[in-house]
Amino acid sequence: MKKSILQNNMVKRISYSDALREGFVYLLNNYPEVFIIGQGLWSPWYVGNTMKDLDKIYGKERIIDTPVSESACTGAGVGASLVGMKPIVIHPRMDFMLYAIDPIVNQAAKWSHMFGGQVSAGLTIRAIINRGGEQGAQHSQALHSWFSHIPGLRVVMPYTVQDARDLLISSVISSDPVIFIDDRWLYDMEDEIDTYKNIILSKEGPRYISKGSDISIVASGHTTRIAKESRDELLKENISCEVIDLRILNPLNVDLIIESINKTKNLLVLDGGWAACGISAEIIAKVCENIDLNILKSKPCRITLPDAPAPTSFKLEKDYYLDKNKIITHIHKQLSIK
Repeated sequence: MKKSILQNNMVKRISYSDALREGFVYLLNNYPEVFIIGQGLWSPWYVGNTMKDLDKIYGKERIIDTPVSESACTGAGVGASLVGMKPIVIHPRMDFMLYAIDPIVNQAAKWSHMFGGQVSAGLTIRAIINRGGEQGAQHSQALHSWFSHIPGLRVVMPYTVQDARDLLISSVISSDPVIFIDDRWLYDMEDEIDTYKNIILSKEGPRYISKGSDISIVASGHTTRIAKESRDELLKENISCEVIDLRILNPLNVDLIIESINKTKNLLVLDGGWAACGISAEIIAKVCENIDLNILKSKPCRITLPDAPAPTSFKLEKDYYLDKNKIITHIHKQLSIK
């Protein structure tokens, strides 16, 4: 067995996309039952550099580039997981993962429940969000809320570079079916990461990105990056934002969020998906069920995508997607700052 490059005690600076690749290297080195299957896995552009040369290093029997059939490769992954393998099924565009709803929702999510916990479909499904670049309505969807609705699926959405690697590893090690969602808009982000330490996915939950006193901002994935950018700008105005990264969308634990709101007395939820039946609605509902509403200085608010499919026009895209200017303007209004 090859020695993992992650076993050295060292802190290093890498990109989000390279962190994902390191996660795959760790898993392929240390778990012979791990294999990766999906479309475009041998292509240098289809999944970015997150899997560069893995087929050359580990062989095409472990890095399996499939024909265009999302349902077939996902169904194969579910079946392999039921006989002890640890498949990672990759969907380079989350939009077309919808062709695989049956093996994900009706099979993988249900097996442990139907068989009294005696067997579980322990596969990881990596769903990549693609947006911008005038890709239009059918190539730009963030459907994390859909899968967070399903009992039996763990839904993981890392923002930090460290989490990109570590939550990927922990997702695959987990015995549960996991939807692991990464966003191409994060691939260029760089940060320092430490040696991987074994973490149990079922014990993970939201974390503070920054502490503050005026308002609690809750976000996930790329929207956490926007929240942090907004926080940095508002700090220049002496507005102190507490930013919380969800990390795990299902099952959703709001204890940390409630702790934060009890301090700031204001809540803003950001979501890169739509408002209707979305994760932002679930967060606000859970918070309102579990706090004394009299402590709030403002009503809980959310900023999401407009209730429309993504446009193709570059100019319309700038209006459609969240950015820090929209967040800052809203926070001024929510905190009644002129």
